[in-house]
Amino acid sequence: MGPTIDLTLDVWRQPGPQATGRFETHEMKGVSTDLSFLELLDVLNERLLGEEKEPVAFDHDCREGICGSCGFMINGMAHGPDRGTTVCQLHLRRFKSGQRLVLEPWRAKAFPVVRDLMVNRTSLDKIQAAGGHNSVNVGNAPDANAMLIGKEAASEAFDAAACIGCGACVAACKNASAMLFTAAKIGHFAMLPQGQPERSRRVVRMFSEMEAQGFGACSWTQECEAACPKEISVKWISRANKDFFKARLIEGNGD
Repeated sequence: MGPTIDLTLDVWRQPGPQATGRFETHEMKGVSTDLSFLELLDVLNERLLGEEKEPVAFDHDCREGICGSCGFMINGMAHGPDRGTTVCQLHLRRFKSGQRLVLEPWRAKAFPVVRDLMVNRTSLDKIQAAGGHNSVNVGNAPDANAMLIGKEAASEAFDAAACIGCGACVAACKNASAMLFTAAKIGHFAMLPQGQPERSRRVVRMFSEMEAQGFGACSWTQECEAACPKEISVKWISRANKDFFKARLIEGNGD
């Protein structure tokens, strides 16, 4: 067996959206440093089940840093202390034996707590649904050279498309703004020819939905970029704002 460490976890426990929450302390002794953070919670839950207690609820799916399902605060940092890393890819070797770690769910009006470390993030889905489509008939896959797209545009579109919608940008922002998420989704379409027909309407509709869902305003502290596990740049926020003002000034309400 490899190196082990001892950790103290202060885990937020909340049985439901309207229930009163509290912190619950658990001593994790002799856990392998090879474990990921979600595997640590698996170990904790096995113990709780053995004691006939309620396990800690947390979101997860692929556990490969791809799906965007997992995510919570570790000592006030979204996804924990490592840059460009989801909590499922955060390993215990990153911590020191004897550390005390506080685990909390994303904190945002638009992300109501479901249970413990789980939150409802359908508000992000609604933003994307408000404008994340195009009217170009895609049909079957076209010939590779039928629609010419420059390498720079394709690469930038791919960078924006890397957003996995985990919500870390919202949780890290002091205003709980969803600007980085929204701007990345807008930018993905804006860089490609297929996204041009609805470009103006898309940005207006997605901005409007973002406000309707209760997200705060962007104050450009750039904490969203620092917390993003895919390191999406805040340049997309600038570009989305430019598109928004252009749509409002040139095309009225964008509809």
